[in-house]
Amino acid sequence: MDHTYIRKVCNGDTEAYRYFLKEYKDMAFSVALSVVKDEFIAEEVVQDAFMKAFRGMNSFNFQAKFSTWFYRIVTNEAFMRLNKIKKEIMVFTSEFEADIPDGELINQLHQDEYRDLVNEALKMLAPKESLVLRLFYLEEESIKAVCEITGWTNSNTKVTLHRARKSMLKAVNQLLNKLNQH
Repeated sequence: MDHTYIRKVCNGDTEAYRYFLKEYKDMAFSVALSVVKDEFIAEEVVQDAFMKAFRGMNSFNFQAKFSTWFYRIVTNEAFMRLNKIKKEIMVFTSEFEADIPDGELINQLHQDEYRDLVNEALKMLAPKESLVLRLFYLEEESIKAVCEITGWTNSNTKVTLHRARKSMLKAVNQLLNKLNQH
């Protein structure tokens, strides 16, 4: 379906680009937010990425998936923006719930409280760690796809994912300890 719309856009049907805006805006925002950790900045990153993708549509390689190509643009834009503002970022997934020693406390949290806990923990992570967690766990991308999206090597991706898991666990435990003290 993506390839049909790409051809339309390349043939001058600019209205066909609305398909991509509708289809990919949420995930693009999620990826950008995982890197820049600020909703307003993430929105700007997504807008810039959509503009860059639109302008570069003619160079799209039809043997690749549009989503991989586009998320690579979003990722690059987010890290460029992050470098400009010198800000750290982060992301997390509920995959770590079983690894948290104080699982009893987590079970007592309401869904909204748990989401807030996860988001706070993600803010404590480095941008690369946050991004790799989001892509691998939340978006269920393969290691190969994460490599394509980020431009990292296979081993770099695996090492970053391993470190991100450890960092996430540490961050969640720190936040749980603060909750226990109150």
